[in-house]
Amino acid sequence: MLGTLIGLIGLFITGILGGAINSVAGGGTLISFPSLIAFGVPSILANATNTAALCPGALSSALAYRDDLPRQRGLLITLLLPSLLGGLLGAVILAITPQQLFDRIVPFLVLFATVLFGGREFFARLFRVDPNPGELVGPRARVWGFCFQLFVAAYGGYFGAGMGILMLASLGLMGLRDIHGMNAVKAILGFIINGMALIYFILRGLVVWPLAILMAVGAVAGGYLGARLAKRVDQRVLRGFIIVTGLLVSGWLFVRR
Repeated sequence: MLGTLIGLIGLFITGILGGAINSVAGGGTLISFPSLIAFGVPSILANATNTAALCPGALSSALAYRDDLPRQRGLLITLLLPSLLGGLLGAVILAITPQQLFDRIVPFLVLFATVLFGGREFFARLFRVDPNPGELVGPRARVWGFCFQLFVAAYGGYFGAGMGILMLASLGLMGLRDIHGMNAVKAILGFIINGMALIYFILRGLVVWPLAILMAVGAVAGGYLGARLAKRVDQRVLRGFIIVTGLLVSGWLFVRR
């Protein structure tokens, strides 16, 4: 009984940490998802429950960027369909993946997400993301972006960690340079992808609701605190903490497997 209580308190705390980290630097899933596995939740259920727990934070992020959206409204409409289809596709693939196979894949997914997160400044330089607005996205770039967004959304519906970094890379390749507009598109599409996956997870009964609600309350509180403290936190230290945590978690999952 005491062990369960301590575990629940730990999940609430990791919900706070996940929400705060997502609001400041991103990468909260690398904290919250492994905590559910450590609590004893099977990995597929843990993935679905983590999506439910962090979805309110994704909605608040989408609303926070609404003022930066008008210039990218046409592009958002272009990428809406692949986001809906991809999010659903990823969730369906997750649901039909055998538990033992997903257990083997999870350490690689966490490691992949950690590498993406750790290298995001490199990707930003590679795709020349800068704060200068005024770019236009041509028809060919929109077609390419549509196809790549389908892949990104499927990955997001299946696992999710690192999805935002993939979207920023895609938008950079399409020609966007306004980081605020890019974040607006990323936040809204990210919520759509997670929301579509969550609807399917709910219909399939894959969400452990008591744990999801507990972590969601923590994530909302953490997101609020993170937004308040964002300018006071040294993001280099925070990113280092997330990267080290991701590497340790992936190593633990490899050993556990």
